Amino acid sequence: MGRAENKIAIVTGAARGLGAATATLLVREGAKVLLTDLRDDEGEALARELGRNALYQRHDVSRAEDWDRVMQTCTAAFGSPSVLVNNAGISFFKPLVDLAESDYRQIIDIDQVSVFLGMRAVVPSMKAVGGGSIINISSIAGLVGAPKVLPYVAAKFAVRDMSKAAAIELAPLNIRVNSVHPGFFDTPINARTPDNDAVLSSYTEAIPLGRIGRPEELAHMVLLLSTDEMTFATGAEFVIDGGVTCQ
Repeated sequence: MGRAENKIAIVTGAARGLGAATATLLVREGAKVLLTDLRDDEGEALARELGRNALYQRHDVSRAEDWDRVMQTCTAAFGSPSVLVNNAGISFFKPLVDLAESDYRQIIDIDQVSVFLGMRAVVPSMKAVGGGSIINISSIAGLVGAPKVLPYVAAKFAVRDMSKAAAIELAPLNIRVNSVHPGFFDTPINARTPDNDAVLSSYTEAIPLGRIGRPEELAHMVLLLSTDEMTFATGAEFVIDGGVTCQ
């Protein structure tokens, strides 16, 4: 029996990167997973590859009505979700003085507001099935500052403390809420460009383990928090960064 047997999960931003690795591992370990994203071709291809226990749905995580549709789809296809992985997010490198208000609001909407909407959306279903696990993907940028990504840092710090506030409120419902804080991983969001090469190089050089992370390494941490192996963990932050923040 897989470690996630009988779990029903929603994973946002699941078409590629950390979300794809997470969805893949959850399905492999026995969960039924609704993958959501805006990259339809990649999301649909991955869901087909994963088989009958995976389904893809287009999803703008910053829109409440899209969350309503996701919940309806998940419930109809698999049943009430017991796991939510709020993974969707965006970022870009831009100096503070060059940031437009629209830049800031876009990242806050997708990286922070979506977490609020997702948590709110799943609570009734999780309550109905006796509990669940909400895993909010923050970042080490939710623990320490970083240059040229001010909106991202603001959003990820917020996700960290939103998770703690929700954990306290939802504990009587047996709904656990934790944040996960990845460091520098080999994902499309960290693809090198002339604008970010120097910053990304400095990040890599600061990793005590001497390498960037692999998406499946993050997925294993999310899997653990999804299972009944971690039923006493809530309101915590789980850091997976190769040792960067211990310095």
